[in-house]
Amino acid sequence: MAKINWRRGVMALAVVPLLTLAACSSSGGKTEPASGGGSGQVASTPRLKVALITHAEAGDTFWDIVRKGAEEAAAKDNVEILYTNDSEAGRQAQLVQQAIDQKVDGIAVTIANPGAMKDVMKKAADAGIPLVSFNAGGDVSAQLGAFTHFGSNETLAGEAVGTRLAADGYKHPICVIMAQGQVQLEARCAGVKAKVPGTEILYVDGKDMTAVQSTATAKLQASKDADVIIGLGAPYTVTLLKAVTDANSSIKVASFDLNPALAQAINDGKILFTVDQQPYLQGYLAVDAVWQTKRGGFKVGGGQPVLTGPAIVDKSNISDVLKYVQQGIR
Repeated sequence: MAKINWRRGVMALAVVPLLTLAACSSSGGKTEPASGGGSGQVASTPRLKVALITHAEAGDTFWDIVRKGAEEAAAKDNVEILYTNDSEAGRQAQLVQQAIDQKVDGIAVTIANPGAMKDVMKKAADAGIPLVSFNAGGDVSAQLGAFTHFGSNETLAGEAVGTRLAADGYKHPICVIMAQGQVQLEARCAGVKAKVPGTEILYVDGKDMTAVQSTATAKLQASKDADVIIGLGAPYTVTLLKAVTDANSSIKVASFDLNPALAQAINDGKILFTVDQQPYLQGYLAVDAVWQTKRGGFKVGGGQPVLTGPAIVDKSNISDVLKYVQQGIR
């Protein structure tokens, strides 16, 4: 499968049985974690409890893939996962405090709003709890006490989109941000704009898909020179496709991330391409890194972020990716 490789790939992963989550909260894209079968050896190391804390919006299936990766690592590593999430930064910080109070063996956390997370992450570090970050906040992860970060460099991801669009002759993209102020989303659009200066930012309320669709429809009706609209997450991009129809627009659509509907839309030629950050790897490596540091003091990444993307998925390689999307790991 053709991909843009920004630095050396991450380690190969063995597929192992899944561990049923001991979740404090489950407001991702489904109410129960996925489970599956297979064969593999469970570590004989002492049982660990790891808190996995994200800024996930309720119903966003992206996080199901993160959790699947985390579950498979947990099954191998003899780890119990405590999964919680809240899209409001202050409440997410409270979840980290709860994990500290529970005296967990490690914390894996997303840092969509560094200002809200810095104090509580310092508390975790001061308490001697190993911290890793993933998905969001790679630029500030080390400053806030995490020993490594797993995710895509979002500026590079945005630049990859901008480079592709510029090469294909697009000059006036609309980059749609569904949560104003989240650092990873702002970085994506900034990366696009760095390569295509005519890029315009459109903020929408990502908690309300009806509002996303109506706001985008109005923008498309008013912006006749726009030639491509970019969604920053698969469910939002699928909604933007509906807005394009509502606006009776011929504008093209590009995206970040994957889900089955978006993958099929790429296969059908309705979406130009997407940039995959490989969330399964983010969940798997975050849990595994905590286990590695507890079992041997190992620090995966050597103090540097471990990149899980970006990787371009388009018509040329979607057939290779579809089977993994159907398995729920892409």
